[in-house]
Amino acid sequence: MSSAVTSIPSPTGASAVHELMLGIGRAAVGAAEVLALASTDSKNRALNAAASALRAQAGTILADNAADMRDAQAAGAGAPLLDRLKLDARRIEAIARGLEEVAALPDPIGSVMASWERPNGLQIARVRVPLGVIGIIYESRPNVTADAGALCLKSGNAAILRAGSESRRSSAAIHACLVQGLQAAGLPATAVQLVPTSDRAAVGEMLAGMREFIDVLVPRGGKSLVARVQAEARVPVIGHLEGNCHVYVDRDAELAMARRIVLNAKMRRTGICGAAETLLIDRACIGTHLGPLIADLLAAGCEVRGDLESQASDVRVRPASESDWSTEYLDAIIAVRVLDGVDEAIAHIARYGSAHTDAIVTANQATAERFLARVDSAIVLHNASTQFADGGEFGMGAEIGISTDRFHARGPVGVEQLTSYNYRVRGAGQIRP
Repeated sequence: MSSAVTSIPSPTGASAVHELMLGIGRAAVGAAEVLALASTDSKNRALNAAASALRAQAGTILADNAADMRDAQAAGAGAPLLDRLKLDARRIEAIARGLEEVAALPDPIGSVMASWERPNGLQIARVRVPLGVIGIIYESRPNVTADAGALCLKSGNAAILRAGSESRRSSAAIHACLVQGLQAAGLPATAVQLVPTSDRAAVGEMLAGMREFIDVLVPRGGKSLVARVQAEARVPVIGHLEGNCHVYVDRDAELAMARRIVLNAKMRRTGICGAAETLLIDRACIGTHLGPLIADLLAAGCEVRGDLESQASDVRVRPASESDWSTEYLDAIIAVRVLDGVDEAIAHIARYGSAHTDAIVTANQATAERFLARVDSAIVLHNASTQFADGGEFGMGAEIGISTDRFHARGPVGVEQLTSYNYRVRGAGQIRP
């Protein structure tokens, strides 16, 4: 199977990119009309066939990914980006399983969210419908190609995917498998399209030049990308700006549990948006908890930047600046602060957090409930790692991203979050007096 990135020539010049994107937009609208009426069985067959194609083409995908990795390394990419870009046999299998898990999810389209009867006999139902055409702009994670394509397909939406230049070969190889699945199920190959150019003008077209085609945009990437999309988009956007996630270790936290959670929350994968960036510790337990928690992080290769009390517990702790409390490192760095109890932790998160994901570790149920009720983040956890901020871990099969918006979609953006609804009213000749 040849990569779309090599088989389709990239257009050059703003005019050529404009014409390319218009063609992609028109094709997406046509495909969306078909998908809105597609059967659950046909969508599931496409997803399962794409999963099979991924496994069969694993060698090709890995070869393309190796080329992307070489280019990224030559360009001086840092460790976090390389980790997000890298594929191996285990990650490809996880992508294939993700497609199958999305196929196994209930089909949201046509489901009745609520229904009632009015005194005049009108039967009213609120029913899920697709959004239409969804544009996804993402950077280094090639797995987003499969996740986004699968979720859009299952929710009856056409997708226009614009991958980052660093993952262009890997994303094209994965996209080819999605197209193979669509064709096997008799669905339009244009239901999931990958923009075949790394020209930045294509992003500009998606943001401001395709309002008649794209119904919603989803950015998935670094702060600068998301900020640009939110500032320049002329269509609605679902996205989050950054993931400044916290773990608060309360005075009633079991030390062994706290050590496991903190180390996992920070170090399992440092480059994902659910990685903990700040550790908050109740002053009432620093005599027993602070030293071991910091020692674990340091032993794992994490740089620790702390306040005066944190520095006093270990000479290897570097001084934290004011900016550290609001920084999303996406790296093996964490800020540590000692404070007085859960209310100060809640206040710190409200001031410095990004409303993404925050966790409390405590054996005190009342304290946990206070934290869960008062921390206004998309995801709030009790006695669990922030790394569970993931649609797959929530049973959604996959997710396009974690939304920190307070309207339409919040938290993991999965199949249901990519739908809207309409009202279907059935009467028997009623007229309004």
